[in-house]
Amino acid sequence: MRAVVQRVERARVTVDGEVVGAIGRGLLVLVCAMSGDGEDDEAWLTGRLAALRVFPDQAGRMSRSIIDHAQAHATSGGAGMLVVSQFTLAADLSPGLAKGTRPSFTGAASPDRARQQIEAVVRRLRELLPSLTIATGRFAADMKVELVNDGPVTLWLDSRRPAG
Repeated sequence: MRAVVQRVERARVTVDGEVVGAIGRGLLVLVCAMSGDGEDDEAWLTGRLAALRVFPDQAGRMSRSIIDHAQAHATSGGAGMLVVSQFTLAADLSPGLAKGTRPSFTGAASPDRARQQIEAVVRRLRELLPSLTIATGRFAADMKVELVNDGPVTLWLDSRRPAG
């Protein structure tokens, strides 16, 4: 599974003018299920998202996870995570796959499989982080994502190329 993770002051997703998911401080996670991904990939991504140390401590160093951040700010609304499906993270512009500058998305999981896997990630996050708001976009919808990136902090995760 692939994900782009952004530390945000706030983020929201609208579909046809209706807000379908929103958070205050926390993480916006754009996630793509790739062909061949399985439960191990879901578990790796979920664990990594919960453990990422991207929130500042009292000295300003990025050493707190979202769990630590939520506990430190429990009285001011805690923290949240907004998970949005984004199959375009599977884009491949390799010569031979892409036609000119049009990306190929053949590496993405089928829509039915991707929906199942992204729902599984959200379910795992809700089980692992019960005190956090875990909001979502709407799968396969034309979504508008608004965010205020904090830092900015933006990270790329890939369960097939785990870093550390």
